[in-house]
Amino acid sequence: MLKKITNYFVIPFAICVILVTALFPEKTVDMTNFSTEGLELNYTVSEDIALLATNETMDHNISYDRYFPYLGKSYLGFREALAFKESQGNYFTVNDLGYLGKYQFGAETLKLLGVYNPQFFLYTPELQEKAFLANSERNKWILRKDISRFVGKEIHGITVTESGILAAAHLAGPGSVKKFLRSFGEYNFSDAYGTSISSYMKRFSGYDTSFIKPNQKAKANL
Repeated sequence: MLKKITNYFVIPFAICVILVTALFPEKTVDMTNFSTEGLELNYTVSEDIALLATNETMDHNISYDRYFPYLGKSYLGFREALAFKESQGNYFTVNDLGYLGKYQFGAETLKLLGVYNPQFFLYTPELQEKAFLANSERNKWILRKDISRFVGKEIHGITVTESGILAAAHLAGPGSVKKFLRSFGEYNFSDAYGTSISSYMKRFSGYDTSFIKPNQKAKANL
């Protein structure tokens, strides 16, 4: 009985499918009507975001291999390279001298930038990024005449570049960089760890820091 009922429904359904297929055959798509001509389809990954392996000797004279995002000589490349040197890019670190965060800011420098709560600063990455840019803008304004005068010249075998000057100012302050440049390298300040202005001038040379605009009153505001 069940078999007869099944046949009663299945057979007419099959006939309907056959009729629909016969009356409405599948239309063949003519692919010649479709083209990607004129569309921007260049998705090749550039060198700026490729992973680059380097073998680098750090200040403690231990050589090792490490991988990091290669950002080229852009402002981001400058910022991240400097951050890696300062703290290995760690927002939440404090060194044994009390310098804070990814870029190792001192409390007095933060006050100049309008930041009066070091604890809040340490746990607010966005504020740290704004502080780095504001400090760079302030230093670029202070050093604007020296940048104009010395960029392209050689001091003790180091070609002076704007990014090298700004990196050295981050390390030692703009006043010390003025003394270095105007003494043609005779005054070469080193920090408590022995890192000198000339080493930063060389290490961070040639980056594009045109994104940083001179600003005497730059502040780090959220």
